[in-house]
Amino acid sequence: MNISTSKIMWAPSAEQINNSHLQQFQRILEEKYEKKFLNYEELHSWSISNISNFWRGVWEYCDVIASKPATSIVDENAAIQSATWFEGARLNFAENMLRYRDARPAIVSVLENGDRLEVSYQALYEKVAAFAAGLHHVGIESGDRVGGILPNSLDAVVAMLATTSMGAIWTCCSPDFGVDGILDRFSQTQPKVIIACDEYQYNGKTHHCEEKVAAVAEALTSTKTVILSGSKYDKATVHSDTTFYSVSTFSTLSHKPLEFAQLPFDHPLYILYSSGTTGKPKCIVHGAGGTLIQHLKEYVLHYDVDRTDSFFYYTTTGWTMWNILVSALLTGCKVVVYDGSPFYPSNDRLIDLIDDERISVFGVSAKYLSAIEKFGVSPKRSHHLDSLRMILSTGSPLASESYDYTYREFKTDICLGSICGGTDIVSAFIDGSYTLPVYSGQLQCKGLGMAVEIWDDNGTPIVAKKGELICKKPFPSRPIYFWDDPSKERYYDAYFSRFPGVWSQGDFGEQTIEDGFVIYGRSDAVLNPGGVRIGTAEIYRQVDQLDEITDSVCVGQQRQDDIRVVLFVILRAGLVLDDNLSQKIKLQIRKNTTPRHVPEKIIQVSDIPRTISGKNVEIAVREIIHGREVKNTESLANPEALLLYKDLAELKS
Repeated sequence: MNISTSKIMWAPSAEQINNSHLQQFQRILEEKYEKKFLNYEELHSWSISNISNFWRGVWEYCDVIASKPATSIVDENAAIQSATWFEGARLNFAENMLRYRDARPAIVSVLENGDRLEVSYQALYEKVAAFAAGLHHVGIESGDRVGGILPNSLDAVVAMLATTSMGAIWTCCSPDFGVDGILDRFSQTQPKVIIACDEYQYNGKTHHCEEKVAAVAEALTSTKTVILSGSKYDKATVHSDTTFYSVSTFSTLSHKPLEFAQLPFDHPLYILYSSGTTGKPKCIVHGAGGTLIQHLKEYVLHYDVDRTDSFFYYTTTGWTMWNILVSALLTGCKVVVYDGSPFYPSNDRLIDLIDDERISVFGVSAKYLSAIEKFGVSPKRSHHLDSLRMILSTGSPLASESYDYTYREFKTDICLGSICGGTDIVSAFIDGSYTLPVYSGQLQCKGLGMAVEIWDDNGTPIVAKKGELICKKPFPSRPIYFWDDPSKERYYDAYFSRFPGVWSQGDFGEQTIEDGFVIYGRSDAVLNPGGVRIGTAEIYRQVDQLDEITDSVCVGQQRQDDIRVVLFVILRAGLVLDDNLSQKIKLQIRKNTTPRHVPEKIIQVSDIPRTISGKNVEIAVREIIHGREVKNTESLANPEALLLYKDLAELKS
């Protein structure tokens, strides 16, 4: 990609900028500190040079609810991993999430079959109070873990808020995990209470979960209470020392009023899990205050969300985007949660939601946008879309062709924000902004308060060259620790071993001359033929343009003291990979990249291993073709696909 020729796809109007929260926030800073910021880059530079003042400003502008103020914000010279934030403050995450208690819609829960449930902010508060009373009744205390095995539904939101209101820690798996996959996670974190669904729907089928949940509860000695969402239990039932309740029964166990435990800024809030494709998942513990203030910054200053908005992100409860999605409640907007296939009963199922729920900010994965383009979906021809002002994309790099598709087939007056961050920081390093132009193929900007750069292998900052995405100064949403890692050895190794004292995100990217970014893939999946580093996203971008190919995965194979590029492709039904198609693929890649990018081997497959959150797993494929064991197949949605890559004759020559 020639960064210097990137075209502007959209730019905000002067009115949009002037009326934005970011502009109001900037005016306050300018008056208070007698500064003048001429552009976003100057504001960002100030935000990472004046870390305490910036985050104090976010706290004040977003009106964080706290029973005690902080005595200090942060030591700006402290190491990222040891910096202490907002020392002395006492607050509660759920109290901030439930600050609005009126009749306006808070959660709209939509299921694949069309079932819809809407609750107001007042009703949400009451449901959380009832569930929290039940947790108190069964002995949950601050620091205990409550686990979810739940679809993206109202019950998940209520259970999380009830858990965090009392200082307990929320941790969740989506219900499509198998028993072993759930136990790989919960056996480490030992939840005392589990709330689970008895069934869920996906792609037109109903999947029953009661046997799975019972097996998990029996295997966990810590779990003494299970609450079943949607269950027909009308009274408590005991099985093997575990008491089972329905949600409705559990919520009537006690009538204790809701109290918000006032806790330190870094009190643990969530335990999230890494994908676990190279071993047992890492248990990443996030603090309440850091998550709260980072999400406020993103929603208010970056996405300009307020009470008039309707916010949606397609996600499962086992992906960090769920935690980010529900934090939209902090703004008092309507939050739309959807559970089911994004393509059932039709390929435009999620587009229907935009009109039905008047969605203004629509979040999906890059893979989703690529898929609906291949399906021939043209939202502007079939839907009104008049409420839509912003699309957010994450999960993998968004190709410039997807920018073209979005502006061609959705609408031209829209901000397309591709973001980069993830489970490790439960937020973004590189973000979207409603007040900045969108350049084709580029993520818009560095997140405010995030001192991110691209470094070469020697630790030197570079622009318009490919390197490692790093963050060199403290930020409040870094994980507070890994569970069961008392020495913090695994924690330090995960983020600080590449460049000591500097956070290395593990993404391979480039900062552009427009101060945007291009992400080329995960660093651990980077190809290295002839010693030249190539991001897999550069190859996918070309392959995705070919109608014959529906999906692909690209890896490097060790061969004769070098690495050769191997591309596996899934073709449209009825097609067979022949010499003509292989040459067409190679020509497409060679013409638009370099000869180094061209795969030496192209092999047709019928499936690609992917995580339960839907990401293709390059590392698992790489391990299998080298005859190495994939250590944790329970992290995969389709582990049987690995067999397609084992002992391939095509790779022996």
